[in-house]
Amino acid sequence: MKAIIQRVSSAYVQTEGKTVGSIGAGFLVLLGVEHDDDERHARALAEKISGLRVFTDENDKMNLSLGDIDGSVLVISNFTLCADCSHGRRPSFIAAARPEKAEPLYEYFCGIIRGKGIRVENGVFGADMQVSLVNDGPVTIDINSKDLKI
Repeated sequence: MKAIIQRVSSAYVQTEGKTVGSIGAGFLVLLGVEHDDDERHARALAEKISGLRVFTDENDKMNLSLGDIDGSVLVISNFTLCADCSHGRRPSFIAAARPEKAEPLYEYFCGIIRGKGIRVENGVFGADMQVSLVNDGPVTIDINSKDLKI
């Protein structure tokens, strides 16, 4: 699984002109599921993101986690994170999991974070979405579950 995490002061997602998810301070997570991912990858990535200490403390140091600031997470499914751009000009998405595999892993990932007492909002899996955010910092982090100890 691949994730782009952005520390935000606010974020929301719309589909068909309707807001379907909205948060204040926390993380916007763009999540890509690859065909060889499984629940171990989803759990490891959710654990890592839940505990990231990238929110500033009273000394202006990145030292606090989502739980410390009572932050939320907005998770957006994004198969384009699985793009292979190594040949030609048109990306290949062959590494992306099919929706019947990706959606349950996406939901499982969200469930792990919710299980930690963190509020999670979602987009609509597979839908055309418009995402708006105020990136705080800016802080943007790229994590691949395959780089984590599982």
